[in-house]
Amino acid sequence: MNIVCTPFGKTADGRPVDRYTLTDGRCSASILTLGGIIQSLIVPDRNGRPTDIVLGFDTVAAYESQTCYIGALLGRCANRIAGGRVALGGREIRLACNDHGACHLHGGETGFDKRIWSASVANGGLTLRYDSPAGEEHYPGNLRASVTYRLEDGALSLEYRAETDADTLCNLSNHAYFNLGGHASGEVGEQTVCIPADHFTPIGKNSAPTGEVASVEGTPLDLRRFTPLGAHWDDKFPQLRRAGGYDHNYIIGGDGLRPFALAECAQTGITLSVESDMPGMQLYSGNYLDANLPRGKGGVQYGRRHGFCLETQFWPNAPAFPHFPQPVLRAGESCRHFTNFHFSLHP
Repeated sequence: MNIVCTPFGKTADGRPVDRYTLTDGRCSASILTLGGIIQSLIVPDRNGRPTDIVLGFDTVAAYESQTCYIGALLGRCANRIAGGRVALGGREIRLACNDHGACHLHGGETGFDKRIWSASVANGGLTLRYDSPAGEEHYPGNLRASVTYRLEDGALSLEYRAETDADTLCNLSNHAYFNLGGHASGEVGEQTVCIPADHFTPIGKNSAPTGEVASVEGTPLDLRRFTPLGAHWDDKFPQLRRAGGYDHNYIIGGDGLRPFALAECAQTGITLSVESDMPGMQLYSGNYLDANLPRGKGGVQYGRRHGFCLETQFWPNAPAFPHFPQPVLRAGESCRHFTNFHFSLHP
């Protein structure tokens, strides 16, 4: 694997942003020091054409002006916490409700997606590091986080690590929007997905889980067989209507590194398989992408459902429900998690 660093621009307040491009054979991935963003991910289609399969932008200004977390790392705590209230260590923590005033979302007003990460290249990978001070976004403890990106044998792997000096929340993830037809190919409704999950966590009116664990059996959230994303996303099923499509946490059974999802595009032949050791995965069908986004790469205008996300993570709203797996990192402890995105071709 080859890694090359080039300047990508500067933030509005003058901080430089670098782009690191990882190349392995015919695949490449470009990662920004701004938010650890996956800015491009290029794989060959069935005819050998290089195909960029993630949404993204050509300028720092465009990334700073969008609010859809496109391509970015999420932290300290990915996804939603209803009311922003967390009981930890005998005291209540009040986090910013940056999601329509109802939920704390993806780390708050200035989450890890908006931070500049320091970069180093070693041991065949790119490692980004960010030290989040105690009190940042009202989280307790000094948290040292790192994410190592590797591109090998048709797979992009992300290794998440963190350690803290006080009990805190830590739920790191990535918010890449995939479009296996190519980032400029429009709506992803004909692309198929398969998620080996028997259960999901239903959401309430604020899109945060209610604490229930429900079976997918007999519902349009049953994706245990390959299903076009657009086959049911407009069904009148209450869970889908509430979110405007898929925006739900799937519970992937088992422990350790295991299969989480498969996705395919008939037009390009590109297959994406996801494996992780996290407790769950959020499937999001790009319901809130709209034409107000800045122009994407090459001047493309992205719109609603032009990409889908497969966010491996702890279950959303976990602090409210003790029976959910808890994203709590204790003082003096460290955590380590993996997510791998494998790319191949189908006939």
